Amino acid sequence: MRKVSTVAVTDAVPAKTNTRGRVLFASLIGTTIEFYDFYAYATASVLVFPTLFFPNATNINAILSAFAIFGVAFIARPLGSILFGHYGDKLGRKGTLVASLLTMGLATFLIGFLPAAQGSWVILAPLFLVILRFAQGLALGGEWSGAALVATENAPANKRAIYGTFPQLGAPLGFIIANTIFVLLQNNLTAEEFLAWGWRVPFWFSIVMVAIGLWVRLRLVESASFQKVLAQDKVSKSPVKDTFRFHWRAVVAGTFIMFATYVLFYLMTSFTLTYGTAPATPEQAAAAAAKAGKAFNPEGFVPGLGIARPEFLTMLIIGVVFFAIFTLISGPLSEKFGRRKFLLVVTALIVVFGLTWTTMFGPGKTPAMVGLIIGMSLMGSTFGPMAAILPELFPTNVRYTGSAIAYNLSSVIGAAPASFVAIALWQAGGGNTVWVGVYLAAAGVATLIALLMTRETRDKEFENNLA
Repeated sequence: MRKVSTVAVTDAVPAKTNTRGRVLFASLIGTTIEFYDFYAYATASVLVFPTLFFPNATNINAILSAFAIFGVAFIARPLGSILFGHYGDKLGRKGTLVASLLTMGLATFLIGFLPAAQGSWVILAPLFLVILRFAQGLALGGEWSGAALVATENAPANKRAIYGTFPQLGAPLGFIIANTIFVLLQNNLTAEEFLAWGWRVPFWFSIVMVAIGLWVRLRLVESASFQKVLAQDKVSKSPVKDTFRFHWRAVVAGTFIMFATYVLFYLMTSFTLTYGTAPATPEQAAAAAAKAGKAFNPEGFVPGLGIARPEFLTMLIIGVVFFAIFTLISGPLSEKFGRRKFLLVVTALIVVFGLTWTTMFGPGKTPAMVGLIIGMSLMGSTFGPMAAILPELFPTNVRYTGSAIAYNLSSVIGAAPASFVAIALWQAGGGNTVWVGVYLAAAGVATLIALLMTRETRDKEFENNLA
């Protein structure tokens, strides 16, 4: 690792700075939009995409195909972190964030115009869905780190974790907005209307949110930390190369620190939506198959909870409210006790939660609601400090690249396979989800090891921490 620079800053630094309100709102609105777009796809991949884009596949194969495309974004995210991280560390955070927002917004908007996989579109429709999903992942790969830096690099002393909760808050807010729209549409449209055009509305609506986000972000100025990198002529010529050459240990640490967070979140959202709304009895499954015009094979039946989709979406939204609350709570707590100590406790609780999974998600709505609340509360507690701890692992001139690569490499090993693996374990267990919980607990153990091997970063200075 390079020696930390102690050179005094004598170059003039622009006097214009960001106000607290502008910093917090810009970091919050951008991630809210990005995660809204991301979750709109995630919800549609459960509710309509298996039917629209894989009409000839069996029910479970159609779901798995939709989740496979869902996972394409996670393959794109590390590429996005390299692309946007490179320009974010060389040219600045502001322009890079605007580019990532535009990429995500346009890709999401265009998904709303894709035709169903019929006739001449039987191959092209899924293909274009893959391309647009890849673009979503590329954009999100650069979005999170930039938004986290806008918040933390502009934060006052001893408040980085508190400011850092605002870009994290965009995740539950984006989820709540996206799924509330889906619930309203499902409750006010017939099944035929929703399948024909209703599902497109959330994707079209994203363009309005993108316009608001662009207006806010174009008013930002660069942080003092990055301005000093420019003033000292410390801009990295090759941020990606320098990151892996001098800070590869931080990349590995950050990747596994984030690992349990990713697995938990996608089990709590995508998997539980699939499992919770799957028919609980063969009779329910036969009725659902008949309604969809498909044959029912009792030999392949695997029971779920049998909760109606609009009702389960509402339960998810309630759970995500706790996600938001505990995201905000986690900032002050990790500032008081330290990121490492706080996350060690939360991750240990995630392991316990995984080992008691079947108790939480057994038959009945009440246990499922309790499980969603506990899981989402843990999610907020572990997710909130990430916008502080991951950037703190890296020096200013590779901070965008380093934190983005760690965050998004974790998405490849944690988020991308989570729903697919959980569904496979559920299927293999014949409806028993005990191994889904073991999978979550194992992810928690991996994160505990990474935290134990990492030093506390709370008191790390940002201003002159140059590679």
